Amino acid sequence: MARIKRGLTTHKRHKKVLALTKGHRATRHSLYKRAHESMLHALSYAYAHRRERKGDMRRLWIVRVNAASRAQGLSYGQFIYGLKKSGVEIDRKMLADMAVREPEAFASLVTTAKGQLQN
Repeated sequence: MARIKRGLTTHKRHKKVLALTKGHRATRHSLYKRAHESMLHALSYAYAHRRERKGDMRRLWIVRVNAASRAQGLSYGQFIYGLKKSGVEIDRKMLADMAVREPEAFASLVTTAKGQLQN
């Protein structure tokens, strides 16, 4: 039976890890052992922060909607409550986009919410 040397696969694996850690500092991109640790940490942070980004975006939308609705004389909570009572089902992402790009349409939504709050 022929002898199998595994240098090729190890070399490929090492090159892949070193390519993934290309922008890391010091020995974290050049020494395999340090690079492997650095890669594992980086990939776990990337996984966690992809999920965290969803919450960050929601917070940003809420800040934008709050600022735009306060400019029209209504707080964020009152605005959302008024929209719920009037049966308008627009998510916060769309509301934030409207507040930035279409202020007239957003103002009409604020008046709709105000009308429901007075009833």
